[in-house]
Amino acid sequence: MITLTPADAKKRFGPLFAEKFIVMVDEQAGMAEILETCRHRGTIEWDMMNRRRACGALSSAEVQGSSMTMLARLGRYEANFGAAGQEIGGQALEGVEVQGDEVVTSWAGIAGAGVGVAACLPQAPGVIRAEYPTEEDLHIGGARVCRVRIVTPKYEKLTIGIDDTDTKQEGATWVLALKCAEACKVPGAEYLNMRLVQLNPKAPKKTTNCVGSVLNFAVRPGSVEPLLAFVKEYIEEHAVSGDTGIAYYRGLCLPGSDYVKKIKTELISREEVEAEAKRIGVTFIDSAASKGRIGAFGAVLWGNRGVEAAGLYGEQPGGRV
Repeated sequence: MITLTPADAKKRFGPLFAEKFIVMVDEQAGMAEILETCRHRGTIEWDMMNRRRACGALSSAEVQGSSMTMLARLGRYEANFGAAGQEIGGQALEGVEVQGDEVVTSWAGIAGAGVGVAACLPQAPGVIRAEYPTEEDLHIGGARVCRVRIVTPKYEKLTIGIDDTDTKQEGATWVLALKCAEACKVPGAEYLNMRLVQLNPKAPKKTTNCVGSVLNFAVRPGSVEPLLAFVKEYIEEHAVSGDTGIAYYRGLCLPGSDYVKKIKTELISREEVEAEAKRIGVTFIDSAASKGRIGAFGAVLWGNRGVEAAGLYGEQPGGRV
């Protein structure tokens, strides 16, 4: 086994294009979410299509700009890997394994795709080290096959829903949520993204548009409580409403709930929401214990469901206006 740090990989292969590589795990669900960002969109798109074809440990993958989000099974799996073809991918995720405080992802690539996994990914910020089975795996490009194990810190995912921080006279929840994310300097907490969640616009006690906000973080296990304490303090200190709600879910696989639809289409009570939240493992941390919990819960439900979260229920993105 030959081991290279990111600095070693950069020295050996020259500077390449990976900008971020984070692996979040949910051991109870047996799943991992992998976020990979490249400076260039084309490589990410090609990688995604080939990894999907190869399957292996990969369950799903989607691209947004030059970033790819992958959902994978924990363990090692045989992949449909080789020169790219109708049923074969030229690049594959063969395994995701938790080893103490670290996560090991195992990759295979052929030709240019081998350069991607053996030389580019090992340089990504967030990587601890790359492990190559043999010296031959360090000879990249041409028609060669390369395999590598990329070791990263173990993260988990924290989804935080926020609503009802404003009034009809002042404030905007999405602005406060983003300011909170940008102000967060909690060690071991990596801000991922914010999403606006359109709730039921017919709700009578709303500001105007009835929109909640969600913040997604990758968090080291020991940083979860400090992050939650920071968000609670920041949001409640700067909110101008007495009804602010804050909820969170810790993990990747939120249990199914009828309230995914109800939160966008029906008028529901705080008591209903609190009961359903308890059932599926969503926790409230706000002080108000008021109507803002409805929107905060809805934001958590839709926080990782794609751009549809921003629309009315059933409304699809794309197509002609």
